[in-house]
Amino acid sequence: MEIRLAKAEETDEIMVVYRKAREFMVESGNPKQWAEGYPGRELIEEDISRGVSFVCCENGKVHGVFAFVIGADPTYAVIRDGAWLNDETYGTVHRIAGDGESRGMMERVFPFCQERIGSLRGDTHEDNKKMQHLFVKNGFKRCGIIIGHDGTPRIAYQLVPAGDQPKSAWNQSVLDRK
Repeated sequence: MEIRLAKAEETDEIMVVYRKAREFMVESGNPKQWAEGYPGRELIEEDISRGVSFVCCENGKVHGVFAFVIGADPTYAVIRDGAWLNDETYGTVHRIAGDGESRGMMERVFPFCQERIGSLRGDTHEDNKKMQHLFVKNGFKRCGIIIGHDGTPRIAYQLVPAGDQPKSAWNQSVLDRK
């Protein structure tokens, strides 16, 4: 699977991927997260023009799409019921979606992003059990709750490089005694 920057001429294909992803969300018990046609064409065109929209392709066909932005995300400034694993500069994976025809996309997307910056953050709706599972499966830790751009709570996750994992209070006290 090739991952690369999206091109403006691929917008129609990208919108088909998002439509299929919305249909899957509804079928799997998550009808609220991307209601009313989110993400819209205008947002996708903006992502492409900003150089933050990426596609996952096989045999020249777009099977997946995501936005990847390095730097502070305003919706992550406040986290409740937890804390971020670190305060280092991070990349955020947003609006990740697949068409259901290609398997293992997340196992490629997250390492692709982490090669560009070690610390990654992401969030998802409480009803999106599939994405929650994929975050954990790919090494992300649940950090707390943030409020999304639409004003709804989202479960927030972070992935940090292996050597940067925070120590538990017990582990840290043992290390401090050595």
